[in-house]
Amino acid sequence: MQLAFTKMHGLGNDFVVLDCRQRPMPLSTSDIRTLGDRYTGIGFDQLLSIETVADGDDCRYAYGIWNRDGQAVGQCGNGVRCVAAWLHREGLLALHEDVRLRSPSGPVLVRLLDPLTVAVDMGEPAFEPAQVPFDAPHRAARYPLDLDGAPITIGAVSMGNPHAVVEVDDVRATALERLGPQITAHPRFAEGCNTGFAKVIDEAHIRLRVHERGSGWTQACGSGACAAMAVLQMQGRVGREVEVRLPGGPLQIAWKGPGHTLWMTGPAAFVFEGRCTLPE
Repeated sequence: MQLAFTKMHGLGNDFVVLDCRQRPMPLSTSDIRTLGDRYTGIGFDQLLSIETVADGDDCRYAYGIWNRDGQAVGQCGNGVRCVAAWLHREGLLALHEDVRLRSPSGPVLVRLLDPLTVAVDMGEPAFEPAQVPFDAPHRAARYPLDLDGAPITIGAVSMGNPHAVVEVDDVRATALERLGPQITAHPRFAEGCNTGFAKVIDEAHIRLRVHERGSGWTQACGSGACAAMAVLQMQGRVGREVEVRLPGGPLQIAWKGPGHTLWMTGPAAFVFEGRCTLPE
């Protein structure tokens, strides 16, 4: 199978983008894993498919998201910025135009500030445990989580995908190499989670490192940046506008609090166009 693709990234969180407007996404779980391998394939954190929508849908286009392990997921903040930039390059989305795109978890509003800078309405953070989903008897700002007899404290939220947020003193601490995968696969998260380790610098600045389910440690996680800001704001640790600095660079997150949607602004970048052949 011959496959044309675009390689893109958002702050180092990298993607293969497929144009699936004329045919269904053609790849199996095994194909995605093959392409995602950084040594024998193209290499990516997530694969994105750009698709048409049904007649009568109020969204302009749709997109699908698959982690490197082939698992379909509900949202990707860096990915939607790349989708918007790709659509603009194709002449399908104008600058400064508010356009709805259909993500796997529902409609998302995007606005291109320039060809490679995108603001995204990520929706209202969902803190109810059942919405994350997270096993807890009631909603709380902080939850104890047992890791082999060593309890830690987390926040839990959904940004269209599940997140755990842990406040730490040092996002580069060696202990996180062990804790990240443990939390991501913790049985209290029925679907697994993305785990963000956040260091609060002041009320307007956070450092963040994220271990993503299905992809591992990433240079950036857009939904993870949104989740960290939302959890820390609910805990009274940060304000309404926060720069979240990830290993790949900064994102701007703005949220007025419960009852309001959260906005993320950041870059998208094109890397190269390519073609590859998948084995039959």
